[in-house]
Amino acid sequence: MPVNNSQLLAYLSGSMSWGGLEMNQVKNAYWMHQRGHEVVLIGLKDSPFLKAAMAYGLTVVSLERHRKYYDFRKAYQLAKILASIEVTHLILRDNRDLSTAVMAKRFSKHKIHLSYFMEMQLGVKKKSLFHTLRYRNIDLWSCPLEWLKTQVLTMTNMPKDRIVVVHSGVELSRFSHLPDKSKARQLLDLPSELPIVGLIGRFDPHKGQLLLIEALKLLQSTSVQLCLLGEPTREEGNDYEIQMYDSISRLGLADRVHIRPFREDIETFYSAMDIIVMATKAETVGMVTIEALASGKPVIATNTGGSPEILKFGQFGRLVKPSDPEELSLEIEAVMTGKCTFNSNDLVQRAADFDHNSVCERVEQLLKLTTA
Repeated sequence: MPVNNSQLLAYLSGSMSWGGLEMNQVKNAYWMHQRGHEVVLIGLKDSPFLKAAMAYGLTVVSLERHRKYYDFRKAYQLAKILASIEVTHLILRDNRDLSTAVMAKRFSKHKIHLSYFMEMQLGVKKKSLFHTLRYRNIDLWSCPLEWLKTQVLTMTNMPKDRIVVVHSGVELSRFSHLPDKSKARQLLDLPSELPIVGLIGRFDPHKGQLLLIEALKLLQSTSVQLCLLGEPTREEGNDYEIQMYDSISRLGLADRVHIRPFREDIETFYSAMDIIVMATKAETVGMVTIEALASGKPVIATNTGGSPEILKFGQFGRLVKPSDPEELSLEIEAVMTGKCTFNSNDLVQRAADFDHNSVCERVEQLLKLTTA
């Protein structure tokens, strides 16, 4: 698609981590690049963010780490970068970059459209003068789900006409032709015939691996297996992973719980599973839920955060109270035994609402990105 080359989209990240925020920033930049838009990624030197962008063949610019608030010098440096490469649109996802981005926009001598694509929910009200003045410099505040838009409307003084809903995009084609289940289980070194419940995510108390391990112990069927795919959060130690292994040993589940490192070909993981569980205390969006639906796999998720909206409040998956291993075990049992069933085609159709092509089209419309 030919585009107006006078428009340059800059994707900013001041993080040295490699989590969902950074991954989604790179993926969205790459999708827009594929659609013919000129993009540049601005981040910290040697960060996973910039390394991933370079692996995609995208243009990158490095900057120094900035403080969360009032880092005037780094904001001025960012403004100079934006001016030197003639950025027209600045896009961020991490609120830790917001203060610096707003100041850079104000320091800039040319007009910059600033977009904040929210991915984390608001913890407290942000209606102070401090927040209100900052948010007034945001041209577009995008929320991935309706419940988050409602939160922004009630917890901030952000102008209503600048708040929109843009779903988090998923490349559905990745999940349309899953590898053979038996082959997938071979690759993951999992039992070939037994029923398997899966959870994918970093090893963290909020992701609920310990809760699912407890639920597994409560199942009437002792043949059900559990696969946990992930790794500890970088630079935060492995205390929780140690707790996981201790719990597995204490409950006598060593032969039923299989812990595997995160892998890029997540389609293999989804193919190998019979049920996907989202045991988080409060998942803001839940990309795993969308990917599981795209794979045609039944999902059991906690009735908090974004999961209820994605699953249409139980129409496309089961919802359970958070931190309740007994209820979770009962729901796993119900799905495994066929007492509760979902049509895989219906699940895939629901996932189609999050197709990344539709998401990119929506972004183009909102940012007024014009074709040549």
